[in-house]
Amino acid sequence: MMAKDEKLQQYGAEQIQVLEGLEAVRKRPGMYIGSTGSRGLHHLVYEIVDNSIDEALAGFCNNINVTIHKDNSITVEDDGRGMPVDNHPKLGIPAVEVIHTVLHAGGKFGGGGYKVSGGLHGVGASVVNALSTKMEVEIKRNGKVYKQTYAKGKTTSPLTDIGNSRKTGSKSTFWPDPEIFDEIEYDYETLERRLREMAFLNKGIRIILKDEREGKQQEEVFHYEGGLKEFVKHLNTNKEPLHPDVVYFEVADKDREVEVAMQYTDRYSEMMLSYANNINTTEGGFHMVGFKTALTRTINDYAKRSKILKENDDALSGDDVREGLTAIISVKLTEPQFEGQTKTKLGNSEMRGFVETATAENVMAFLEENPTQAKIIIDKCLRAARAREAARKARELTRRKSVLDGISMPGKLADCSEKDPSLSEIFLVEGDSAGGSAKQGRDRLRQAVLPLKGKILNVEKARLDRILNSDEIKNMITAFGCNIGPDFDESKLRYHKIIIMTDADVDGAHIRTLLLTFFYRYMTPLIEKGYIYAAQPPLFQVKKGKEVYYTYSEREQEKLMKELADKPGKADIQRYKGLGEMDFHQLWETTMDYNNRTLIQITIDDATAADEIFTTLMGDKVQPRRHFIEQNAALATLDI
Repeated sequence: MMAKDEKLQQYGAEQIQVLEGLEAVRKRPGMYIGSTGSRGLHHLVYEIVDNSIDEALAGFCNNINVTIHKDNSITVEDDGRGMPVDNHPKLGIPAVEVIHTVLHAGGKFGGGGYKVSGGLHGVGASVVNALSTKMEVEIKRNGKVYKQTYAKGKTTSPLTDIGNSRKTGSKSTFWPDPEIFDEIEYDYETLERRLREMAFLNKGIRIILKDEREGKQQEEVFHYEGGLKEFVKHLNTNKEPLHPDVVYFEVADKDREVEVAMQYTDRYSEMMLSYANNINTTEGGFHMVGFKTALTRTINDYAKRSKILKENDDALSGDDVREGLTAIISVKLTEPQFEGQTKTKLGNSEMRGFVETATAENVMAFLEENPTQAKIIIDKCLRAARAREAARKARELTRRKSVLDGISMPGKLADCSEKDPSLSEIFLVEGDSAGGSAKQGRDRLRQAVLPLKGKILNVEKARLDRILNSDEIKNMITAFGCNIGPDFDESKLRYHKIIIMTDADVDGAHIRTLLLTFFYRYMTPLIEKGYIYAAQPPLFQVKKGKEVYYTYSEREQEKLMKELADKPGKADIQRYKGLGEMDFHQLWETTMDYNNRTLIQITIDDATAADEIFTTLMGDKVQPRRHFIEQNAALATLDI
């Protein structure tokens, strides 16, 4: 954690800089918090917690308490310095009021309030105020307790001295506005994941999450003295580490620092997370480039120096040295520049050399000081290199075959005639029977159908060379046209909707999970860019008189039967065991018709949660899978 300096001690009104007004937030909340759905609702909590984390980064805060109240209001309380209460030199009102009523006002814009700060846009408390029906702030500072209230972006009471206290800190309570948000219902697990992540990234800080809601009462403490080292162990819980020690180092100079933790596992996919000032840089950036470059070069240098890799051998590639690696790279710097489509790519070019040097020196030191563990790591990389070569040959063989045979598409694919990918979609259908119905019922202009035979290979337990020998996977790769893994090319994707259409039963769910595991591990951009969907076939068909109804869950069916109870005649109910039981007319009107169907878009909101669940469900360890099923079995009967 960066040390305090003299300027940081001077945290008063003059450090609060004003950039612009607040009017637009309620009109366009999505611009400031991403969405007005669940994601945006939870983002309000993160904005306030980020302010407390900044106090911790500056060295003034040790404890943060987050409470979900019975009415879904939120309180965030810390033991930092407390927000400034003296009047702002330019605006003539208390600085705390400026923080809550003026957009882009705070101690993060060069006024010297903070050396390093998190939060992506610095909109913080003012946006939370703007999007809440009520907000209360209590500040312990100068031996007193101050209170002020706000609502919908405006001040509703003056700053008042309400008592004395020897402690310092800030306490914010807010009630999200139901006029703005689709639903006011906080998800404990979503907050739990984010707060645990923040505790890992800021070692030593204690974050307590408490839920007071009826039937949901629980409390958890997140406190990790080991920081990223414990984060890696947490991520590898359901994996088998190949070496006992987590490689860990921390390097800092005056204006920046890097902290890295890494460990190899028996998996075939890498899990790499990068952060800049606590922001998850999902698009990477110069810190990630520096780490990857140094790791590849250092592993190769050590392998040659120790004669494991001969002088004439091909160098290990970046993919080889990262196979099965779990790594976290966290940098903190005074002036971060964020780029990319979602502003989650670090653009500070000077961080590349800084991280590269730190990684090269420390990884080499670990390898030289731990020769037994080093040999295990190099052996893993060499096996990955051999598999990569086998995979290359398999790809070349596939390409040669298609040229010699004059067949570019799989035989089972019923393609569409539309050539514009943005207007085209492909259904991945379980079995030939359902595939036949889908081919007959589809819109031949825009809808392609690829039947899949049985359950595809579980890619969680297989290397790329074996995966490329699976006919079903080869058929998908060929049909999509965009290749796989390091050769993935989004511009060659032939369909912008890839729709998984499986039976609404346990086998169908298993096939869907196998397909999603494949997409997540080897064609991740398809999920990230929103190209993957799951179809929703009906569970029941109900005929009463001349009317035909379809329902998609047990709950929906119960509701329909109650509504039909008063109508004359007997209801004829058919429960579909599979897609093959529907004729092509029924399949079209319930599951494929653009106007009537329901599609679920598959997204990755949290990479760590996604990695954890795929490893749990599809990996080798039985106990975590059994535990997951026991914990979530009840959800199988719910409408989710």
